[in-house]
Amino acid sequence: MTDTITLAPSLLAGKQDALGESLKLAESAKVKWLHLDIMDGHFVPNISFGPKALTDLRAQSELYFDVHLMLSNPDAHIESFINAGADSITIHCEPNYPIEDTLSLIRARGIKSGIALNPETDIEAILPYLRFVDLVLVMTVNPGFGGQSFIPSCLEKVSQLKNLKENENYNYKIEVDGGVTLENAAECLQSGADILVCGTAFYKSRNPQQFHQDILDIKLG
Repeated sequence: MTDTITLAPSLLAGKQDALGESLKLAESAKVKWLHLDIMDGHFVPNISFGPKALTDLRAQSELYFDVHLMLSNPDAHIESFINAGADSITIHCEPNYPIEDTLSLIRARGIKSGIALNPETDIEAILPYLRFVDLVLVMTVNPGFGGQSFIPSCLEKVSQLKNLKENENYNYKIEVDGGVTLENAAECLQSGADILVCGTAFYKSRNPQQFHQDILDIKLG
């Protein structure tokens, strides 16, 4: 069980023709984090937005920008997203690129670093990088599209990461992304998640501020 809960609304589920409006909706819900999915149409079968959009949003907000790079070559774009205003940058373990060097570059620039793994990826793939990261992102849907159904079996990885963190004295936070709702949030938190990325469930809720409060009010045994 986590001591603190962070809700990070995913801007991908907001109004794509009015990103600033979607950002302000998140702010009105009193959240502290905003999750920004950057997709290249290659590593995942969709394209979202780039550093220019991030720069424009940063000029409007002081929210913590949790940037998730779903790119085949994230190492080539780190500087752009740091300069655009990212507070943390999470990269995937699946593509072939210098992962450890990329994580080192992120942290050398004073930005929090994270490593992500897809539902079909074994946890062993990220074990070499756990000592270098501030955040581990467990995808609970196949990345690339919003609105997908949550994959419960992925929570086994969350539990494993929680145990590794405690046993090896790591300092990372555990983030869950994909299909997270009020109905499964407690299970995510009980498994060890600290940060819940909510897209459709947040932006389609009748009252986003109440949705945030309901997440914070979850009682765990």
